[in-house]
Amino acid sequence: MTKPIVAYKGFNKDWTCRGFQYEIGQTYEHDGEVKACSSGFHACTHPLDVFGYYSPGASRFALVELAGEQASEAGDSKVAAAQITIKAELHISEMVEAAVKHVFDAAKWLKKSGTTGDLGAASATCDWGAASATGDWGAASATGDRGAASATGDWGAASATGDWGAASATGNRGAASATGDWGAASATGDWGAAMASGYEGKASGKPGNALFLCERNDEMEITAVWAGIVGSDGIEPDTFYMLRDGKPVETQS
Repeated sequence: MTKPIVAYKGFNKDWTCRGFQYEIGQTYEHDGEVKACSSGFHACTHPLDVFGYYSPGASRFALVELAGEQASEAGDSKVAAAQITIKAELHISEMVEAAVKHVFDAAKWLKKSGTTGDLGAASATCDWGAASATGDWGAASATGDRGAASATGDWGAASATGDWGAASATGNRGAASATGDWGAASATGDWGAAMASGYEGKASGKPGNALFLCERNDEMEITAVWAGIVGSDGIEPDTFYMLRDGKPVETQS
């Protein structure tokens, strides 16, 4: 029997995927042939691959377990399976952390894309790249599409400039910036800031953190900008916001 595997799956805001309704904590069985990109339940073993199907700016994500008959197809880490269990919802910061761990676990270190000491800098320039800076005053930058940047130390900075990118700053006084389209920025430490300036970008933070949002039309022209403090003027903590008609509106993580 094929061994169950841990994977990551994207959903619409209402927890549907291709018309099928899912629920956290439930297990679902597929009756029939299992074929990648055709039939069965699908998820990706690399968290960043999920962003190619569900953008971080307008979707929900979950940790899942795939079991039973499985099938895959060359191109990315997507796997089809006969059984899927929706284990837990993952927020953008958690997807970033999972992506960094996935890349680092699989890497053969010639030149590191991560740094653990203070004052360190990490850069990942290819698509699906992950950069992590865990020391204080660290900087992490992911410039390719579907990249993930994580700065976990105090005074850290994380930047994701490619489309579908995700940036997370978890230390105090950290800054997270997602400038590509459909990007997501999260500042979960104290006294931090999160900025989303690309098309349909979103940002979230803890109480007292600053959020900066930019709205663009379909021609990519900037139509409105907004800045505020989490916990003021109805802006809820740990909640993602996008800019619509010049006003921040809640969206899913």
